Amino acid sequence: MDYEPLVLSTKCNAGIELYRPDNLKFDGTYLQPLPDAPPIGAQLFHGLPFLIGDKQTTGVKCFLGFGPRDNLYSQPVTISVGREASHVIFAHALLETDLWRGGPLGEVIATYVVHLSDGKRIEAPIRERFEIGNIPLPWGQFPFLSVPDRKDYLENRYQGAWDYAGFRQTEVTKGVPLGYYLWAWRNPQPDQEIASIEIVPAGRKFLLAGVTLGHLDEHPLVRSTRVPVKITLLDETVANLPFGLDVDVDRGFATYAYPLPKTSLNEVAPDMRGFGAPANESNSPAYTQIAALPSATITVRHDDAVLGTAKWGDLEGAGSVETESLRLEVVDSGKNWVHVTVVDADTGETIPCRVAFHSPEGVPYAPHGHHAPVYSNQPTWNVDIGADVTLGQIAYAYIDGSCQGWLPRGRVLVDVARGYEYEPLRIWANIEPGQQELKLELKRWIDMKAQGYFSGDTHVHFLSAQGSMTEAQAEDLNVVNLLQSQWGHLFTNTEEFTGRPYTSQDKETIVYVSQENRQHMLGHLSLLGLKTPVMPWASGGPGEAELGGGLDITMSHWADAAHEQGATVILPHLPTPNAESAVLVATGRADAVEMLDFLTFEHLEYYRYLNAGYRLPLVGGTDKMSNETPVGLYRTYVQLSEDEDFTYDTWCQALKLGRTFLSGGALLWFTVEGRPVGSEVKVTGGGTVEIEAVARSVFPIHSLQIVGAGHIVAETSDENGSHELRLNTHLKIERDTWLAGRCAGPDYTARPHYDHRSRGIMAHTSPIYVTCQDQYAVFDNASAQYMLTLIEGGLSYIRHRSPQHEPEKTTYHHGLSDHIAYLEEPFHEAAEARHRRMHHFGIAH
Repeated sequence: MDYEPLVLSTKCNAGIELYRPDNLKFDGTYLQPLPDAPPIGAQLFHGLPFLIGDKQTTGVKCFLGFGPRDNLYSQPVTISVGREASHVIFAHALLETDLWRGGPLGEVIATYVVHLSDGKRIEAPIRERFEIGNIPLPWGQFPFLSVPDRKDYLENRYQGAWDYAGFRQTEVTKGVPLGYYLWAWRNPQPDQEIASIEIVPAGRKFLLAGVTLGHLDEHPLVRSTRVPVKITLLDETVANLPFGLDVDVDRGFATYAYPLPKTSLNEVAPDMRGFGAPANESNSPAYTQIAALPSATITVRHDDAVLGTAKWGDLEGAGSVETESLRLEVVDSGKNWVHVTVVDADTGETIPCRVAFHSPEGVPYAPHGHHAPVYSNQPTWNVDIGADVTLGQIAYAYIDGSCQGWLPRGRVLVDVARGYEYEPLRIWANIEPGQQELKLELKRWIDMKAQGYFSGDTHVHFLSAQGSMTEAQAEDLNVVNLLQSQWGHLFTNTEEFTGRPYTSQDKETIVYVSQENRQHMLGHLSLLGLKTPVMPWASGGPGEAELGGGLDITMSHWADAAHEQGATVILPHLPTPNAESAVLVATGRADAVEMLDFLTFEHLEYYRYLNAGYRLPLVGGTDKMSNETPVGLYRTYVQLSEDEDFTYDTWCQALKLGRTFLSGGALLWFTVEGRPVGSEVKVTGGGTVEIEAVARSVFPIHSLQIVGAGHIVAETSDENGSHELRLNTHLKIERDTWLAGRCAGPDYTARPHYDHRSRGIMAHTSPIYVTCQDQYAVFDNASAQYMLTLIEGGLSYIRHRSPQHEPEKTTYHHGLSDHIAYLEEPFHEAAEARHRRMHHFGIAH
């Protein structure tokens, strides 16, 4: 037996009534909760066996109680032992304290006298807040030499009470005493039998609950720090199941288990360096971090089924242990606290970026103050986990160009990226013993600002303004539109709104907190650059507005209120929801449309509106709502004129003029007759135009296409993928049309990013409008009919399905008496505009 509890029941003189609040003397605040009832009978504390009373105790007589009254022991009590032991572990507790009233610290509560078989007598003073602690535990007053009977523990990984949601992010809870403190006495003569232990009280009220002998040459309480352990499951069926591993250590600690990459991160997806790797969502391989006694047992489970066990001493000694079902390996080469600096390879200046560090096995080492993995690998919608982002298998830390923290000795895989204009970095660095500095260089391969292009994300949620600034600079992004909004009963970023831009000191990065207004049927609007909020933020019930709310306003009225302030109105995440989208397009209220995915539906909807004759700039945004999306992964490049300074207003104005392209990783230039995106090109009576397009990217691209009226009219490709594609051709123009450039993977399919939406790597420009007459005029009857049907659908919803307040009991924000007429008005306006356009082209209706 490695640890042996002594039977103290014949000496017990007190029971659990000692834990009643009226029996406990304490004063002060910030006390840990009193235990409902202390653990009695056979118990395991820190994996060590104790016997509190006896196995059948009812709690009436289960402690040795000491004190000057209440029938407690006031004289010494001797406990017979008669065994050898290297350590003796006492479970005891002080039941009164004067520390909160300025009482003395370290007062001797008792003396434990160990009598050895050779007659030697060893005294151990038991001092308050040293060898023994108080019940209840005053906050922050843990003893110096003893530990609570409950060890530190992990919170439930997948569920818990709502009121615990914030604290759950800590993952761990400090163990507080369930009833006792454990103090381990080391025997200086372990080869001598311990004859007895004498408890000599000093007058204070305390109890001795249990005594356990340690027969191993190890300290009974863990002092070692955690090391990474790789887990490989040998049963392929279980190994390939969805991840559900759990690791338990009886005499020590284990973190949550996490999947490791199936192959080296340096080998998988090499052309995606800096932008993540495929996530391993299966059970094997995996890792955990363990700190334990040599005698500890490690148990690996999957969904509560035990897969295998091993002794920590065996694993630590040999480096690996293999059973029939699994292999465990200690993957610890030592570690250094390292200061990391990332600089621009040309200027030598420190640059913001995002970084990730991994051991050769794939174990992440996050810079201090950052997370890896993020939020226990759980979804992070509206969960603030600091300046971190997860792309598949890799969690990156956003840094200002420098960071510090632990890195493993030996080879370290370094992964660094800064937007789409720097060459991403994925290299092996080597950390030598004693090394404390690491310098990394990023190479800018193109400077879009020098060409007048400034990038921005039109659609970001939940970050703070400063967090947006930090992440934007690390992603080499010039503009972040952080949008306050409503989600049922939740209002977000209310305190961030100022009605003005927040600009970095170098004036190259701007954060503007504005607003997304939302209605689950009619649609959403991103209102960029508001000076004052446009209210209500949402309407018509869940999931956008409150439960049981009415439809109080339309998107058109929101757009009008925004335009009155000079704001920019974007139709986000085209095409849905879309019951009012056609209204905003037909009446000229939509300044641009946004794509945030690479979906066929998005393209078709955009092309329909263009084919219907409307000029609509295209923008890119992420709709970032979690740590699984980098800000600016889909971004808008806006080209300013040569004589324009970069400001938020000039950026928005150029956006509305259509001088934009959407980038999901690629950069794209497109001209017709030398005229840039957003222009109108006149070809009187028809003729031939020269088309030029260039696509460049840090990722391989396979196809570059020119789209006219929704059809491919020119293209070039590279089946092997290239970092640059060029297209120069001539195109015959016979009627008014629009032309746009786009690039992506083979045949304009897209390789996905590793964000949670798997957005495609691509780019798409806004159109260039080509006219053969004095005025641009494009019409497509199918698109027109589609828009009219949408308008009819929106009207039908308002009249027959939208929730409405009782008119006689309601005064609306608009002050009008006929609320339904107010809601319908922009729909009628759009239908009339659409019909006039159809009449102009000779279409009967």
